[in-house]
Amino acid sequence: MGDIRITLAKKRDIDAIHELEVAAFPSPWRREFFESELRASGRLNLVARRGDTVIGYLFAMWFFDEMHVNKIAVAEEERRQGVAGMLMDHCFKFAALNRIKSMSLEVRQSNSGAIDFYRTLDFVPAYVRPRYYPDGEAAVVMMRELE
Repeated sequence: MGDIRITLAKKRDIDAIHELEVAAFPSPWRREFFESELRASGRLNLVARRGDTVIGYLFAMWFFDEMHVNKIAVAEEERRQGVAGMLMDHCFKFAALNRIKSMSLEVRQSNSGAIDFYRTLDFVPAYVRPRYYPDGEAAVVMMRELE
C-alpha cells in the first residue's frame, strides 16, 4: 500500500474518476456532477493514485457537524486491497479535524459486500429508503457516530 497516495481531486482527474464511476455503478453520475462537486463548498473530494493512475475516489459533503459520503469507488483490479479503507480513513481524519460528529452514506440493499465493509468501519444500518436508485432498488442508509 506504500505506493498509493491519497490526494484532493482536481479537475484533471475528472475523466479518470468518471471512467471508474461508469465501470462501478449501474446508475453512474454524469461527468458534470463530479465537476460541480469540485466547485462546491463544504466538500471533501479525494482520489487514490498508484503512480499517476487514479485507482479510486471518494466524494463527500459536510454541513456543520454532519458529513455524508456521496460516492466511493475503487477500480475493479484494485479492490479488496485496502484502497477504500485508505480513502475512508482520510475522510475520518478530515471529520475529526473539523469537529464533525456523524457520518452517513447509502448503499444498495443488495450490495452485501459493501454493507459488510462499512460495518467493519463501525457504520450501522439506520433505515431503508425504498426505490432510492433509478432502477427501483432500495438503499440502506448507514450511520456512524464520531467522537
